[in-house]
Amino acid sequence: MVIVDGSVGEGGGQILRTSLALSLCLGIPFKITNIRARRKKPGLRRQHLVCVNAAAQIGKAKIKGAELGHQELTFIPAAITPGDYHFDIGTAGSTTLVLQTILPALIIAKGPSTLILEGGTHNPFAPPFDFIQQAFIPIINSMGPKINARLERPGYYPKGGGRFNVTIQPADQLRTFHINKRGEINECRAKAFVAGLPRHIAERELGVIEQKLGWNKECLQIIEQPADMGPGNIVCIEIKSQHITEIFTGFGKKGVMAEDVAKIAVNKAIRYLEAGVPVGKYLADQLLLPLALAGGGSYTTLKPSLHTKTNSDVIKLFLDINININQTSNDVWSISASR
Repeated sequence: MVIVDGSVGEGGGQILRTSLALSLCLGIPFKITNIRARRKKPGLRRQHLVCVNAAAQIGKAKIKGAELGHQELTFIPAAITPGDYHFDIGTAGSTTLVLQTILPALIIAKGPSTLILEGGTHNPFAPPFDFIQQAFIPIINSMGPKINARLERPGYYPKGGGRFNVTIQPADQLRTFHINKRGEINECRAKAFVAGLPRHIAERELGVIEQKLGWNKECLQIIEQPADMGPGNIVCIEIKSQHITEIFTGFGKKGVMAEDVAKIAVNKAIRYLEAGVPVGKYLADQLLLPLALAGGGSYTTLKPSLHTKTNSDVIKLFLDINININQTSNDVWSISASR
């Protein structure tokens, strides 16, 4: 049994989710202590319990300690069981983080699966659905699986109520990938979504993007959604290159000016463009686990976050694999894995 200390590194829920994913994929039981020890409210919250229970269903696992607020959990998986699953967080907690937990197992399962996930789809504390659909899933599909994700209804923080479905055709074996060049930029777009909020918020956000990035109006789009989906506001900047698509976001928040929301997304995009790397900071974190499961590969990115470094440490508790994270030039880093 692997023993995981949930207080190491960034000390958040990512340690639990990575442990659950690897436990399912490898059939290795684990015990985690000090769950989310570095958070203001440590222990399991509702969305973490959904991750645990979803993993338990898919892995026919025995669990101990899966209760609200608990800081210790034992997870003993049996076998990955593909099928049709429906998981509802019941709050604005992130559905994409639930997907992150169970998807690795389902892409190597013995049969296809379908998922319905309900809760938050556009949450400032997690990858938004657009990022998962357009940046993350295409790379996983390049490894052999066939995944399709479709948004039925957005769920903004703090209301939630979102819903999306995923179909998964697993791969017999995961292929490695090497993403070390971005290639030519083929398309740039920016979208400002408003639900139950005035249109001028989106107009001001896109005005900032037009000014700061120099994009013409044909690249900018306002998407107004029904009031009962809100209140909600998100800005998505999409940069589609020859080898990869990246998404950069800013989330509207009460008391934060529309211009400042746009600047958050713009600054991320500018840093990415100036560095010339293919993989952005957040995608780098998401790709580390599938890279390790495939047994090798590499990608070039910006300076890795503490999330990425912590993820690396957790992965090495479960897998005998070398993960190298090295700076190659100013704000350019190489991440590679090999057995």
